[in-house]
Amino acid sequence: MIELSEVIRELRQQLTDSLADGAGETVRFELGPVEIEATVAVSREAGAHSKVRLWVVDAGADGKYAHAQTQRITVTLTPKLVPPDGGPPRTALITGDETYGER
Repeated sequence: MIELSEVIRELRQQLTDSLADGAGETVRFELGPVEIEATVAVSREAGAHSKVRLWVVDAGADGKYAHAQTQRITVTLTPKLVPPDGGPPRTALITGDETYGER
């Protein structure tokens, strides 16, 4: 299993890579809302600093985690590009090489 925060961290990195790939390109695409749909197992750590964690469960592993409490969630993220100079966030524009069959 992987924590939901790690999934979002990896998504952020891949979007950042796409931004870098598109630098200087003539055709760019506005990045709209991104939806992540996942089955998560909820766990709670005991102790003085207890916290709840959401673990993304592999689609084929639902039976394996039947004893855990699982939920299907959808997270909608609206990425914004924050300039290094601290200016106001703006919509990110991405592009890349065309893939066969892409429109």
